[in-house]
Amino acid sequence: MTQTIATLSRRQALALSSGALLSTALPGFAQTSLLARAIPASGEMLPSVGIGTAIIFDFENDAQKLSERTEVVKTLVSGGGRLIDTAPSYGFAEERIGDVLKQTGLRDKVFLATKVRVADRAASITEMQASMKKLQVSKLDLMQLHNVRDPNQSLDLLREWKAQGICRYIGVTSSFDRDYDAVEACVKKQKPDFFQIDYSLVDRNSDERLIPAAADSGCAILTNLPFGRGKFFQKVAGKPLPDMARDIDCTSWAQFALKWLLGHPAITAVIPGTDKAQYMSDNLKAGMGRLPDAAMRKKMIEIFEAL
Repeated sequence: MTQTIATLSRRQALALSSGALLSTALPGFAQTSLLARAIPASGEMLPSVGIGTAIIFDFENDAQKLSERTEVVKTLVSGGGRLIDTAPSYGFAEERIGDVLKQTGLRDKVFLATKVRVADRAASITEMQASMKKLQVSKLDLMQLHNVRDPNQSLDLLREWKAQGICRYIGVTSSFDRDYDAVEACVKKQKPDFFQIDYSLVDRNSDERLIPAAADSGCAILTNLPFGRGKFFQKVAGKPLPDMARDIDCTSWAQFALKWLLGHPAITAVIPGTDKAQYMSDNLKAGMGRLPDAAMRKKMIEIFEAL
């Protein structure tokens, strides 16, 4: 799935649903500001909608893109969001985030997360130092071990960094079904502060075991690829929002997908990627208003599957 196709599909979906529904929340009932959930390891509240930076922030020497992405980050923060998730493997993304945070002065307003790939100690330290330089920061909020594949994976080095004040939290990530058994074992043994997993209406494979294991281990849970690499928007393009969307204050298909995720009480935050401020604003609304309960989440799956 190319970014162009995913973006066009979303644009079509937004255009078709724009203005179709009005919020029916009763005063005092709906969440009118961005929902925040507690990080189990500390109790710190983290806003429930952030942004991922893969593909979107991977560019060099493009003033127009930098201006657009800067507006996205400013919209995130002005709308009550904080979480920005990136990685060394996302090309130029760390560098561009560093540029944006320096230009806007927003470093202290964001919860900055990056990753380090599984490697030997020296290589991991080198990569971590390179990330800090690209991001133009002296410390991170969250450092995650990227795409864990070993059930006996140690997090000792990340714990050292946490003890040294390089990062405030540590975590692990995965986006590959083939690694789920290993990831589950690692989460149960190591009990990281955070766990990040691909999870969406398109791909619910982590629902049965991984998310419960992470919740039982006391992890804050972040979900990446919430639109299934654009497949969600391809499926809903041209389709009207269902009537039940009114019951969860949902006014776009993007909110439908994100509210389904946030309706799961174990999910701490979602991190969709976007290249437009208007899409960032739309995403933030998923963390406002009413959320679906378990029964309604099942109904949302049925609606999506029937499209």
